Amino acid sequence: MLLICQVGFETLLARELTELPGAAIAEQGPGWVRLTTLNPQLSTEGLVFAQLTLRDPIEVRGDSVNALASGIAGHFFASLRGERIEAAWPSVWLGPTEVVGLGRRISAVEAAGGELLRKKLSRVAKLAVPDVPRGVGPARGLFVFFADFGRVFVAREAFVHGQRRMADDDLAPSRSYLKIEEAYIILGREPAPGETVCDLGAAPGGWSFSAAKRGATVVAVDNGPLKGGALHHPRIAHRTDDAFRFRPSAGETFDWMFCDVVEEPHHVLHQILEPWLVNRWCRRFVVNLKFGRVDAIALLGELRAPGSPLAVHAPGLRLRHLYHDREEFTLVGEVVA
Repeated sequence: MLLICQVGFETLLARELTELPGAAIAEQGPGWVRLTTLNPQLSTEGLVFAQLTLRDPIEVRGDSVNALASGIAGHFFASLRGERIEAAWPSVWLGPTEVVGLGRRISAVEAAGGELLRKKLSRVAKLAVPDVPRGVGPARGLFVFFADFGRVFVAREAFVHGQRRMADDDLAPSRSYLKIEEAYIILGREPAPGETVCDLGAAPGGWSFSAAKRGATVVAVDNGPLKGGALHHPRIAHRTDDAFRFRPSAGETFDWMFCDVVEEPHHVLHQILEPWLVNRWCRRFVVNLKFGRVDAIALLGELRAPGSPLAVHAPGLRLRHLYHDREEFTLVGEVVA
């Protein structure tokens, strides 16, 4: 398997992988880890730092654009024997574009490979979609990852972990807006008209704005000011209070609780998230935890421990290091009744 993550987080992904039974790290590079396994049933679905898992990739090497394109197309054509493609399929070409010039190489090889496909299978080529499928789950198509300029991994099967680059909104008051938009994909649900949201540590209001634009009613809790599209929004009530002290009114249950505060993660976990889960003050939650000053893998172990509040009250929890996350990861889940 080849697992793809944000560049700079491959060491954390490798540490996650070493905890899987029957897994061993073969090698790693910027934004990727190659895994060997003696367990054919090994699942990577629950990994936090993986964004895409390529299953049974083959390696293609070449010194030129045409050599790489020919090798990739040749593998794709051979794998199509006995297969009929009648619907849209993902054609995904990736690599650590932080490596100077690699983005241009990827684009050039993709263009050359696409031309070969159009010449041989024009109908199939027309059905190609140049994007990772939205959502979480297995996918079949063509997945190409450039480890460097002359070395490429190619697979037909992949597991999509849900992370993806989101489109910004000019009215969004902060970059954090992109994180909540991405988190909805991981959960498979988003706020709906008529639902209620409590956004703890809301300022400047990116997450509140995201919910309000979907028709939800938001209580934005923060001593700081709201800005941009969140300021004076008719569905956002700004409550000047501390996120750690705020409590819902007696008998009040929010459909959603959001929390993205810059604070030590255990403080957020035990002083905010745990009370909200134990008292069932919300039905769903999206919480961001900053791990920059703690051991991220040890923290994940605490969150997943059998007796943890999350294991007890939100057993369907999903944790991800989002495309738009930095030294933080995001928790999304539903509170059991």
